[in-house]
Amino acid sequence: MSDTDPEEVQERWTTMMNDMNDAVAESFEQNMEAQAAFMESWMGAFEDSTPDSDTVEDGMAGYGRAYEVWLEAAERMNSRIADAAEGEDVAVSEFRDIWLQSANEAFSEVMGTTAFAAGTGELVGDMLELQQEVDEMSQDTLESLGFATRDDVDEVAERLIELERRQHEVSQKLDRLLEE
Repeated sequence: MSDTDPEEVQERWTTMMNDMNDAVAESFEQNMEAQAAFMESWMGAFEDSTPDSDTVEDGMAGYGRAYEVWLEAAERMNSRIADAAEGEDVAVSEFRDIWLQSANEAFSEVMGTTAFAAGTGELVGDMLELQQEVDEMSQDTLESLGFATRDDVDEVAERLIELERRQHEVSQKLDRLLEE
């Protein structure tokens, strides 16, 4: 009858909710710490690295080419605005197309530099490390809440595969015995 005792049920419920709240709070704290670490890593990605002079030179040249693309776009815009002011029929979509094309060209100039590639490589590496930390925190959280973790599921899958293999062996032996 103790399973239906309201005070005992209430006590178990309170204990379970407290444990769950503690696990969620711990998970939230770990998540905030990971986010802070990621931001620090991201901000320091370029500070901590000292690219060689060729990389810096290539990066600056890329930014310079991008700037030239924007200046050319501004000149084309001014020219088309002047044409429209003189009465020429200039479609609004032409202005949009000038800026879209220029944006693509400018971004290509910057993204094609070794400096951008180096910075992106470092950022991707940092993001992969962060993803691993988040995965570990998720596993810890699931475990603390009493749910199955990835490791638990992997272990069950391995055991299931082994059981299937053994069952297949037993079936084959049984078939051989029945044939004799």
